[in-house]
Amino acid sequence: MTDINPAGTVWLAKLAGAIAGSAISLAYLFPCSRREAALRFMTGVTGGVVFGTTAGVAVAERLAIADVLSEFETVLMGAALASVSIWWAMGLAIRFADRGGSPKGKNGTRKPDDPS
Repeated sequence: MTDINPAGTVWLAKLAGAIAGSAISLAYLFPCSRREAALRFMTGVTGGVVFGTTAGVAVAERLAIADVLSEFETVLMGAALASVSIWWAMGLAIRFADRGGSPKGKNGTRKPDDPS
């Protein structure tokens, strides 16, 4: 099992990976408002910092590359993955909640931004 020491470089990797994950996600699922962008960005960064080490170690061991990667690379990869995952989960949850759990509006008609 990979042991990771929480030194300054590991914290830097967590923060850099979390910010990178949130920034990359912005291009794929653009937020509808500034409030949504701020909420998803902060959630992504927080999740990347909190779960970055665990996600990085899990992915590295699952792909059998744990012995090839440095601690910094493992944590950076995990933080970016956790941030991207949380960003998408938050975005989908917000969009689903905005629709009231249904692709149709409250009056039974399609919403203007709904392509279906």
